[in-house]
Amino acid sequence: MPHAPSQTFQAPVAVPDQPQRFRIGVFDSGVGGLTVLRELYRQLPTESLLYFADTARLPYGTRSQAEILRFVRDILTWMQQQQVKMVVMACNTSSALALETVRSEFDFPILGVILPGARAAVQVGQRIGVIATPATAASNAYRRAIAEVDPTVQVWQIGCPEFVPLIEQNRLSEPYTHLVAQEYLAPLLDHQIDTLVYGCTHYPHLAPVLRTILPATVRLVDPAVHVVGAVAQELDLLGLRETCPPLPTRFCVSGSTNHFAQLSAQWLGCTPVVEQIDVRTLACQSVSLESAE
Repeated sequence: MPHAPSQTFQAPVAVPDQPQRFRIGVFDSGVGGLTVLRELYRQLPTESLLYFADTARLPYGTRSQAEILRFVRDILTWMQQQQVKMVVMACNTSSALALETVRSEFDFPILGVILPGARAAVQVGQRIGVIATPATAASNAYRRAIAEVDPTVQVWQIGCPEFVPLIEQNRLSEPYTHLVAQEYLAPLLDHQIDTLVYGCTHYPHLAPVLRTILPATVRLVDPAVHVVGAVAQELDLLGLRETCPPLPTRFCVSGSTNHFAQLSAQWLGCTPVVEQIDVRTLACQSVSLESAE
C-alpha cells in the first residue's frame, strides 16, 4: 500500500548563500532511535540528519499519555526552529500515544514507526508477538494497526519495562538481562508465535540475547527498516529527496553528552560529537514570543 503524504508541506525558506539542504529530524528517548538512524544512513545516504535523544526524561515507556504528548511537543517545537523538512518519531511510545495528535499541529510531515512495522509483520507471519514498552503495549497500537492490515492475524503483546534501562546502561551481556528476556518471552513462546516485532526502537540492540531464546523459525521484524522505506516514499511524493552530499549528522541530547556519546559509539562505529539542548526551555521561550506577538 503506498504511503500517502501526511499533509501539505511548505519547504523552509533558504538562507542566502547557504545550500538548500534541510535535515530530517529523528528523535527518541535515548539510543534506541539509532537503529532508525542507521537505516537512514543505509537507505538514504544523501539525506542530512538531526538526531535528538531526550535522555533527561528517559524512559518514556512508563510515562502517561499527557507526559508523552508534552515531551513530543517540546521536541517538535525545537525541531521546527531548526527548520527540519520532516520528522521521524523513532520511538514507538511516542508513535502510539502522540503521533495522531501532533501531526495536525506542525507544518512538516511526521512519520511514526508502528504502521510500517505492522505492515511488515503481517507479510511474514500469522501468529505475531510484540515486545514493547508498557505504554505502547497498553495502547494496543500494534494490535489495532495489524488488525487494519489483516484482521485474521493473531497478536500477543508484552510490556517489557526493564529492557530500555538495561540497554541504556549497556548491560546487554549480563546474565540478568538474559533472565529478564526469558521471562518476557515465555508467554509469547507459549502461544507459539512465528514472528516477533520489536515494538521499541531500543530492542534491536537485544537481538543477540533474543536469538539465544527464540526458536530459529521465529522471524524478527524491525520497524526501523520499514519506516525508512516510508520516509523514502514521502520524500519522493513531496519532491524533497536530496541528491547532494549530506551535511554531518547533528547529535543533540537533553541529558549527559558524554554518556550518550560513549554508549552510541558501539552502534555507530564512531564517537559522535554531541550537543546538550534543553528543549523544554526553548519550547517555552518560543511560546512566549508567539504570545507576545
